[in-house]
Amino acid sequence: MGLFLTAGVDLEAMASDIEKNFSQVTAEKVLYAAIVAVVSLVSAKIFLHLADRALARTKLDGALKKLLHTLLKSGLLFVAVIVVLGCLDVEVTSLVAVLSVIGLAFSLALQNFLANVAGGMQLLASHPFKVGDFVEAGGCSGTVTEVGMFYTRLLTYENKLVQIPNSAIVSANIINHFAEPTRRVDVKVSASYDAPQDVVMAALRELAQGHELVLADPAPAVHVNEYGSHAIEYALRVWCASGDYWTVYNDLMDNVKPAFDRAGVEMTYPHVNVHMAGEGPLKK
Repeated sequence: MGLFLTAGVDLEAMASDIEKNFSQVTAEKVLYAAIVAVVSLVSAKIFLHLADRALARTKLDGALKKLLHTLLKSGLLFVAVIVVLGCLDVEVTSLVAVLSVIGLAFSLALQNFLANVAGGMQLLASHPFKVGDFVEAGGCSGTVTEVGMFYTRLLTYENKLVQIPNSAIVSANIINHFAEPTRRVDVKVSASYDAPQDVVMAALRELAQGHELVLADPAPAVHVNEYGSHAIEYALRVWCASGDYWTVYNDLMDNVKPAFDRAGVEMTYPHVNVHMAGEGPLKK
């Protein structure tokens, strides 16, 4: 009731006007309104058929097409009702005002729901990702299992199913790791300052070239990433198919230590060099 008063709608006056208008309805007006109703419904059906054909030629998602069809159908029926009431000389101004207030009340009550619907429409229209892609969205990361009208579901690396509201996804950055067919894998490891750089690089390069899922083009690359306080950090960069990322990353990480052992490379740990007067450096 508060919303009606705020909108300046007098319910008693509106009811009185509607009763007065309907009391003046004649048989001729009813017949004319019936003809207009039939024409309006036929016209709406034809328009919907043309709209469906136009939507069918687009690349929009099926769920989005269905939603647009429903919204368009509802709008056409609403217009038809208003036109028919006008043919009966029924004052529709107050009715439209009441419906507007009711619509406002529903939109306020269903604000989050409508935000998710709008987000779903945006996702289905823009296609930032599809089912099967590995994405970071809404503060979570995982493989997309479903893109719905209200929620998007991700399956995490730990096999947890996460359901994210679409409004949270479209309001933040979306990172699609499967958008491109290939992806770069970065593996960072440390080796002792005593280990020759060419030996370390050769061991890492041999490790990458021996993996069947690592692409030959672009070729694997090894570079010094940082000179740390106790060791040199190296970066091994290889390319693979996007779907093979975690397999390649895990395999390389598992085999770095054995590769260094075969090459005689020491993977050092934090230590302090202490120098005493008149003596050589002591490692502690």
